[in-house]
Amino acid sequence: MSTHDTADAHPRFAEALRELGLDVPVRRFPDATLPRSPKGTGGAPIAARAAAAIGCDVGEIVKSLIFQADGVPLLVLMDGGSRVDVERVRQELGAESVERAGAELVREATGYAIGGVPPFGHRTRTRVLADRGLLDHDIVWAAAGTPHSVFPLDPKTLVAHAGGTLVDVRERTA
Repeated sequence: MSTHDTADAHPRFAEALRELGLDVPVRRFPDATLPRSPKGTGGAPIAARAAAAIGCDVGEIVKSLIFQADGVPLLVLMDGGSRVDVERVRQELGAESVERAGAELVREATGYAIGGVPPFGHRTRTRVLADRGLLDHDIVWAAAGTPHSVFPLDPKTLVAHAGGTLVDVRERTA
């Protein structure tokens, strides 16, 4: 039985927490705190706003990003301060093509809207790549199924429950 209130999590995600035996606090922010990021920005503005609201570094935010690899949905977990290098993802998978998924495919594959996709508890099972940079932090914060709710977890546990494979797929800085 959970000692933390998961009422602010999306119901599907709250159920996933129960099934996994995870006892984590879920925090909800007022709707105005974390507005959705503009299309095509890769989640950077929402990650920065989430970090400010939580009081953590933007690198401690986990972005759960859905891509299509040869037409098959793929989840990439990336820290909030970095961007996914699509070519590195393509090479990692040995795929012909990799591209960002549209809002409809994100909701279809995960059951959640863009901006609120958690790292696990999805409608369908997808392959998960987790950027190794997430392990640079003691605690990371991820969406709890809505754009306005988050939960903390140590990154190794988060990646394990997501069924993620650790990879290096962040864009390299010059």
